[in-house]
Amino acid sequence: MYSRHEEGTGLMKLPVVIAMLSLGATAAGADPLPKPAAFAMCGVCHKVEAGAAPAIGPNLWGVGGRVSGTLAGYTYSPAMKAAKIKWSKAEIISYIANPQAKIPGNKMTYAGEKDPAKQAAIADYLMSLK
Repeated sequence: MYSRHEEGTGLMKLPVVIAMLSLGATAAGADPLPKPAAFAMCGVCHKVEAGAAPAIGPNLWGVGGRVSGTLAGYTYSPAMKAAKIKWSKAEIISYIANPQAKIPGNKMTYAGEKDPAKQAAIADYLMSLK
C-alpha cells in the first residue's frame, strides 16, 4: 500500500507512515519527550503543562524559543528580564549548569546540574514542550 508522498510518484510506502506514527510524528508535531529523571529537581518549582499557572518558578511549557523574563503571569527578577536570552538547547544547558553565573541576580536558587548528560536530557525535554 502507498500513500501520496513517495519520491517521484507522489506516494509514500505504508511502512514509512507506520514508522512515523509509532515515533509520535503527527500533522501538528511530535509529542513531548518523556520527562527525564533528572528533571525531578526542576519539577519542585516548575510546572510543565500547557496553560498551567506559574508555581515558585515560571511554567516551562513552550520555553524553547521564548525570551527570558517574558512569560505573562510570572514575576521575574530584573536580571532575568534584562538578560533577553532566547531559550535554545544550548542556552538552557548553559543556564541549568550554573544559573547564577549565566544570569547573575536571577531568583533561581538552584546550584546547577553538573552532569552534561543530565543537562542535555533536561534541555531536550524542555525543548520538546510545545
